Amino acid sequence: MRLDKLLANMGIGSRKEVKELIKKKSVSVNGKIIKSNLSIDPEFDRIECNGQVVEYQKYVYFMLHKPSGYLSATRDQEQKTVLDLLKTEDQARSPFPVGRLDKNTEGLLLLTNDGQLAHELLSPKKHVDKTYFAKISGFVTENDVAEFLQGVDIGDYITKPAKLKILKVEEVSEIEVTITEGKFHQVKRMFEAVGKEVLYLKRLTMGSLELDPTLKLGGQYRALTDQEIQNILEETKG
Repeated sequence: MRLDKLLANMGIGSRKEVKELIKKKSVSVNGKIIKSNLSIDPEFDRIECNGQVVEYQKYVYFMLHKPSGYLSATRDQEQKTVLDLLKTEDQARSPFPVGRLDKNTEGLLLLTNDGQLAHELLSPKKHVDKTYFAKISGFVTENDVAEFLQGVDIGDYITKPAKLKILKVEEVSEIEVTITEGKFHQVKRMFEAVGKEVLYLKRLTMGSLELDPTLKLGGQYRALTDQEIQNILEETKG
């Protein structure tokens, strides 16, 4: 890897700023001051910048409390994306959202640059549970619970069994629903199929990951803990 790219990826600065640091002899590799850009092995070479060791981290994993109004995408010419909620140095690591939350859906979103993990988490073969809280226009019944458990015909597809838990039954009911797949607008289409409308939707969990209650809705995020990373890596094995 080129030295300037590694330093930029680690949040030291932009590629231009990093090249200036190298010119100013502020960067050393294995104890030797570097005067020009070069290729390094981040797994074995010791890199220091302004006397501080730069710890190489190949992958990043962020838990984001996604607010409504942001696209689950890396870029869009007209609308805001979830990457706009990240700090510049975190954007530099090229993370992307694992799966999609609709623009107006809130809640847990995992962002990473680990493509293999993302693929495994989204693989239908893995049956990774995703739990949502929703407010529903209409009285949700035990018949709906039974239909969800059997699988719902959403027009072009019959969903896999889903667990529907009724929290409150009123003109606007409150529920939790757990699905193991992620078809386009799936939860909304499932409720439409039983004659109801989703008014509000929020993802609470994805596999073993649970939305951190300390993360505020305005787009707060944090790095996953080592234990959280280990748990999701274990879930996707096999």
